[in-house]
Amino acid sequence: MRRGTFVRWGVPVAAAAVIGAAVGAGPVIAAVSGEPTLPERTAAQLLADAAAATGKSVEPMSGTVQQTASLGLPALPVEGAASPLSLLSGSHEVKVWYGAEGKLRVAMPTQLNETNLVVNGEQAWYWESSTNTATKMTIKGGADKQHAMTTPKPTDLTPQQAAQNLLANVDEHTTVRVINTAEVAGRPAYQLVVAPKDEGSLIQEIRIALDGEKYVPLQVQVYAKGSAEPAFQVGFTQVTFTPPAPENFTFTPPAGAKVEEATFGENGFGPNAEKKAEHAKDVAGDAKFVGDGWASVAVVPFSLSDLPSGQEQGRGQGANPQAVLDNVLKSATPVSGTWGSGKLIKTKLATALLTDDGRLLVGAVTPEEIVKAAGTK
Repeated sequence: MRRGTFVRWGVPVAAAAVIGAAVGAGPVIAAVSGEPTLPERTAAQLLADAAAATGKSVEPMSGTVQQTASLGLPALPVEGAASPLSLLSGSHEVKVWYGAEGKLRVAMPTQLNETNLVVNGEQAWYWESSTNTATKMTIKGGADKQHAMTTPKPTDLTPQQAAQNLLANVDEHTTVRVINTAEVAGRPAYQLVVAPKDEGSLIQEIRIALDGEKYVPLQVQVYAKGSAEPAFQVGFTQVTFTPPAPENFTFTPPAGAKVEEATFGENGFGPNAEKKAEHAKDVAGDAKFVGDGWASVAVVPFSLSDLPSGQEQGRGQGANPQAVLDNVLKSATPVSGTWGSGKLIKTKLATALLTDDGRLLVGAVTPEEIVKAAGTK
């Protein structure tokens, strides 16, 4: 796993709060049934329990998270199993230890190598066994800045992240219900099912397994329309809500390892981090949305020149974005309309349209919906 991969897994937990605020009291759902047995809870009660759980500080824990993706993407030029692009298909494991008070360890083992991020207070190490390189990280701005920055939490790397991203549109366009209880990572869990009402959405439903005691997400499964198996899934295969041993948060570079130093600021790693972050803000500021709810489509200005070259990627950043795009566009479908022409790419959960007039349209919608959105300027 590369630095960019850790970032892609990183979003604060807030999914339950989002659902609770959007759905409110909601309709009363029939009591859950099945094995294992848990106390009866309605959907509204579970939403309130989950929202309350997000307001508490994250307690010490450790566990193993597995992500599985089957999005129907064309073959991508992936540079090894540790490339961020590898997360778009197949199954991948991440081990997480959280000891509170600024102590965090994340490890992604592969068949032959392992990547580790170890944070212990103001000291952090990033270790890549494939290159035998250990990077000692300092936080830009000194001690005051270090204390001001939010310490990563295990929930930034687990099912809570997926819930936050995928449930941002929960509102009047959504139905919520409870189905049978289940066992996830050896723990009894309630299952909330969130489904879009919009016919134009590619998503059939999202299933969230809430821990029966802690009310935190243990697993998120996203089903595409017409599919019996989840197109995307992230969840714990093992989890323990007890403090990890202190030695999990110590790191000493192995003998013979190459030791480097890097600065970590609010915008990430490297000398070009701030420039890239500023560019991302500019693009976000120019973005607009067409449609409502789950059928909304994001429209942003896009040019092939926006992609960094292979030389700009640097060590550990994966395949050249231009090469990736070229490969994806080989499977694209030419489309046209009164709005102009472009190339359309469809996966199980998302559709993208790159227009010849310099726009990129992306949404979890059918091709018909995204082509219709292209005509709205």
